[in-house]
Amino acid sequence: MRWDNLSALPASVVPDRAAPATPPLPLALPGAVARTFDTPGFAGMTFYEVRAKSIINKVPGNSRMGFDWTINPYRGCSHACTYCLAGDTPILLADGRTRPLRDLRVGDRIYGTVRSGTYRRYVVTEVLAHWQTTKPAYRVTLADGTELVASGDHRFLTERGWKHVTGAMGGADQRPHLTSGNKLMGVGRFAPAPADTADYRAGYLCGMSRGDVSVTDREPLHRTGRYLAEAPPSVARLAAAGRIAAPPSASASDDWRKGFLAGVFDASGSHDGTTLRIGSIDRETIDEAASALRSLGFDFVVRRTGGGARGWYVRIVGGLAARLRFLHLTDPAATSKRSIEGLALKSNVPLDVVKVEPLGVELPLYDITTGTGDFIANGVVSHNCFARNTHTYLDLDPGHDFDSKIIVKVNAGDLVRKELSARRWRGEHIAMGTNVDVYQRAEGRYRLMPQILSALRDFANPFSILTKGTLILRDLPLLLEAASVTSVGLSFSVGFVDEEMWRRVEPGTPSPRRRLDAVRRLTDAGFSVGVLVAPILPGLTDTEESIEATVAAAAEAGAAGVTGIALHLRPGTREWYAKWLGREFPNLVPRYRALYRGSSYLPKEYQREITARVRQAARHHGLDRQDNFESRQLPEQPPEPEQLTLL
Repeated sequence: MRWDNLSALPASVVPDRAAPATPPLPLALPGAVARTFDTPGFAGMTFYEVRAKSIINKVPGNSRMGFDWTINPYRGCSHACTYCLAGDTPILLADGRTRPLRDLRVGDRIYGTVRSGTYRRYVVTEVLAHWQTTKPAYRVTLADGTELVASGDHRFLTERGWKHVTGAMGGADQRPHLTSGNKLMGVGRFAPAPADTADYRAGYLCGMSRGDVSVTDREPLHRTGRYLAEAPPSVARLAAAGRIAAPPSASASDDWRKGFLAGVFDASGSHDGTTLRIGSIDRETIDEAASALRSLGFDFVVRRTGGGARGWYVRIVGGLAARLRFLHLTDPAATSKRSIEGLALKSNVPLDVVKVEPLGVELPLYDITTGTGDFIANGVVSHNCFARNTHTYLDLDPGHDFDSKIIVKVNAGDLVRKELSARRWRGEHIAMGTNVDVYQRAEGRYRLMPQILSALRDFANPFSILTKGTLILRDLPLLLEAASVTSVGLSFSVGFVDEEMWRRVEPGTPSPRRRLDAVRRLTDAGFSVGVLVAPILPGLTDTEESIEATVAAAAEAGAAGVTGIALHLRPGTREWYAKWLGREFPNLVPRYRALYRGSSYLPKEYQREITARVRQAARHHGLDRQDNFESRQLPEQPPEPEQLTLL
């Protein structure tokens, strides 16, 4: 298993010049420079140098992480692009409108979801990366008529969790995948936006003229002014008179009806996320709105305004799906009335999978990375390429590109200093290395960590680092300086110490002994260094003897504490690891299939057993006291990291 990117290159082979630039970066990252280096240690690797917009990142609310902020100066770049959708797939923007996936750009604000309490909820997130590839395409058809064209590896959220478009029930390609009857989560297909026709504009101006109060929202006023400036003089005169008559209902076009509803909604409508209605003291206006809604296929009710107020209102019924259909089909100008942020992800729309069929061709497909790890694609929740976003603690991407294409945020040091100085920053704990290892091989070339550590030291900001890379010892003087003014937590990941197992399982990493030597040097320098016994591999390194030997070695190296985490196999890792296991330890395949059936994690009883073994060994070697495992100068134990796994 490949960990070559975590070892420091000898000083003699650190590249001092770049080879000719590679072809353009296959991501929508303006200003990126692609480089290769002509030294053996970097053979076959491409570095994409970018100037990031931000560097201190908020961890999504639905994360399993025990910390809120992280810094990732590098991103391993997966090939996939395997998680991809057709370019014309409409994506829900933060302003309530939609845009084709191919037309999104880095920095665009869109909707994603996070888990909050019982439900996932819609939240605004940001596009962090955007790219294109060519893959065999499949069409997913849902019961409500929604169609999605995606690669076989793409994942959608179902009532039973995330599932790939295609997969197998057994063998090395076994993985959760869509089958007939699975229900996707969301509101179903988005309605197309109205065409900007003369009838639509006439209807909009008519609707705006029916407002009971003066409109102060800038967007409707701007649209009205633009439409009037381009309208025939007769229309402008009617608008100046204060009221534009509607055509007879039978002769009104659908474009006029859509425009009218948009205009009257901008003038007299409201939407608080749960209720969308149009009110007026003029019953004729309400009747015209009801007629337009009926013709366009909406369900609604008409009621008198309560509380002693004069007038009526018409209210859309049918839940969020119906409200979004209204907003998309009519396209009101006022974006302030289109927010769905905070609403629960639930719907009564029939989104059952009817069929998944190969199209028999390879198509240009697109994907994005977002801050939440997902986005809303044609009304359903779609998983983005998670490795592009968090790089999955090195356990989701099994492909070659993760090792060979590295995104380097060359301005990371300057950004850290800038963001730490911002008035809004409260000096919260920052975790590093729980994503891509910050002391991977590229760090020997780019030397971003000294700049980052210097900034954290100068602002006395607490931080922690989890690593498998012995390159951290290069920065020991800076770590000591930082620890003199703030809390510094250091942890190494050492899953086992058996040399033969190491050669078979993770031959590209620094050896366990080298990592433990680094623990000793950091401990001798005065740090309380934790050891993450992870990943613990069922049937390979989960025995009492293996755990005992690993914890004993950690204790001998001076570790302040140990934490054990069993291997978890999220999609991506699961398939890659299954092939590796079948090749190296085929007798264990049935056991793993039983243990991880339907889940990325081991059964809770098994996890408790592993935890008990680690705790027993920790007690035996005096590493079970909580106050042993503390950050330098830190009054509390730093957040427990998750495993840095095998990939």
